[in-house]
Amino acid sequence: MTDKADAFTEKYGPWALVAGASVGLGAAFASELAQKGVNVALIARKPGPLGELSADLQRRYNVSVKTIPLDLAAPDMLKTIAAETDDLEIGLLVYNTAYMLIGPFLEHSLDKQLRSIDVNCRGPLTLAHHFGQKMVERKRGGIILMSSLSGLQGAPWLASYGATKAFNIVLAEGLWYELKDEGVDVLVCCAGAIATPNYIASQPVALGGMAPKPLSTEKVAREAVAALGKKHMVVPGRAYRFSSMLLDKFMSRKRRIKIMADSTEKMYGDRLVTIN
Repeated sequence: MTDKADAFTEKYGPWALVAGASVGLGAAFASELAQKGVNVALIARKPGPLGELSADLQRRYNVSVKTIPLDLAAPDMLKTIAAETDDLEIGLLVYNTAYMLIGPFLEHSLDKQLRSIDVNCRGPLTLAHHFGQKMVERKRGGIILMSSLSGLQGAPWLASYGATKAFNIVLAEGLWYELKDEGVDVLVCCAGAIATPNYIASQPVALGGMAPKPLSTEKVAREAVAALGKKHMVVPGRAYRFSSMLLDKFMSRKRRIKIMADSTEKMYGDRLVTIN
């Protein structure tokens, strides 16, 4: 390892916990951390893809990998995770798991809406509280919460998803300030569209024109990890940073809500879509 990788492992190792890690962005986070020499504990619902990723990471980067097949909406999820990680020194938490409902709010069942709160809000809060305590005791560590640009204003046709992502933004900003003097770095990553397998499978219509294109999972993971300890929020991708800045500076909140509504309606029409 390079001196830079050694310093990263010393600050955020020897283990990282990545929630939502079998494919897509979670797998990219796991790879980004493993190549820095950090051992990774991986949480996802499906044991098959978890096992495949574990074998690949061990072969490519010679790190230790622990897999935890688990639904993060489960009421007893913390009990399971705590038992599985009790003997590991988790220096970095990456909460990437997300549950996304696309379409009119009232046409998705209440059970689905409540599941989005369990996965997108209860999950990151619970794990940040559990592992954050241990990090503060050691006076080092890091927490990365994945959020979305849809959380920066109301998101019609993504109403509950945008609301849960706003929760993550505000939670991470508060924790960033509270924990920075305790040696623990907190970052929220506010991403636009990401070319994950689930996103591609949802068959969105391309916006075209000057609209930013979906980012690769590797780029998002790389920029988020690079920003940890340097800032409290990162928007991956130059085009997304530029468009976000323009909207913030020159558009009213009402106008931004309409832009979000128009974009989502063009991409998905009147379809009901669940991305999990």
